[in-house]
Amino acid sequence: MSIPQEKRGGAAVGLIAELSGLEAASVIYLRLWSDGADARLQVRNDFTTCLGTAQGHKAVRSLEELCSVCAKHGRRPLMRHSIHCKCLGSDESCFANFIATATEGEREDAMLIATLLVRPDFAPLIAALAADFGLALKRMHLSAPRELSPHSPTLH
Repeated sequence: MSIPQEKRGGAAVGLIAELSGLEAASVIYLRLWSDGADARLQVRNDFTTCLGTAQGHKAVRSLEELCSVCAKHGRRPLMRHSIHCKCLGSDESCFANFIATATEGEREDAMLIATLLVRPDFAPLIAALAADFGLALKRMHLSAPRELSPHSPTLH
């Protein structure tokens, strides 16, 4: 049985609560950024409140460009769950791992993961953007969401 093209990447592979703070935040901000203008305003406010105006705008530009390049040059659309969903989709898991790897300075591994998301010629660009975005998240001192229990029977 094959998975339809439009469903690839959306399969639940875990829970947001099972991720580190950095990884969970990267998925949550990806979801928010993709959720429309009001949610994007919330992202901007979070970053400027935590990091100050200049650093906050820089972090938001990194996320914005990262999402834009993934949308325009992605191998296929990046699947996401809704902002309130406790599940972690396979594309979201890849994105979280990508951000964490780039943030840790593992550039070659980050570029390898990037090739799963976009054409290979864009891998160096998004690896640099991922590192910038991840470092901004790290400076925000975010922790994994505690209200999402990994033992919750609720799937969506």
